[in-house]
Amino acid sequence: MHHSNETLSQELVAMAKNDLSVREALVADGSLGRALYHPRMEAVHIGNAARLADIIEQYGWPGNHLVGEEGAWAAWLIAQHAIGNPPFMRHCLSLLKQAAANNDVMPWQAAFLEDRIRMYEGKPQIYGTQFEPNRNGQLEPYPIEHPESVNERRLAVGLNTIEERTVELTAQSTRENMPTPPDLDQQYQTWLYSVGWRGAS
Repeated sequence: MHHSNETLSQELVAMAKNDLSVREALVADGSLGRALYHPRMEAVHIGNAARLADIIEQYGWPGNHLVGEEGAWAAWLIAQHAIGNPPFMRHCLSLLKQAAANNDVMPWQAAFLEDRIRMYEGKPQIYGTQFEPNRNGQLEPYPIEHPESVNERRLAVGLNTIEERTVELTAQSTRENMPTPPDLDQQYQTWLYSVGWRGAS
């Protein structure tokens, strides 16, 4: 940690923790599940992504060497939540893959971001990190490319098996218990096109 930028690390961690605490507050008051993308949550994501973009421009990807493991985790979370900005998320993915190749971030971070981008693009995911509720409201992995070998890919980037992860997430979603209104699926499709995940490429 002695070579790292402590101030920058603290700033990134504060941004990530703010993201998570706003989400918790919206879950607690029941408003998160009622809107497709809660305006307060979206505002946090947009602000955090803009600041992360400035940091990247100045320093490159903020990985373990620059900001320590916690700072690097925070930067990944911010990128993972920049869902209204497809070009920025794709840019972050290329930087994260490079950082993972240089052992400067945990390899699972690139895996999560790649899967999320693929899901929004309507392509099958690779590592099985993204889950969605099925018709019975139970969480299951969003479709996976070559599902028969997904656990090999997961273990290679430091993740547990898809079976273990399903159990973890099911326990978590039971605690949060957020029913999704039926009209949100149509709103989601509209949103995917409006922000540029789908449509003209």
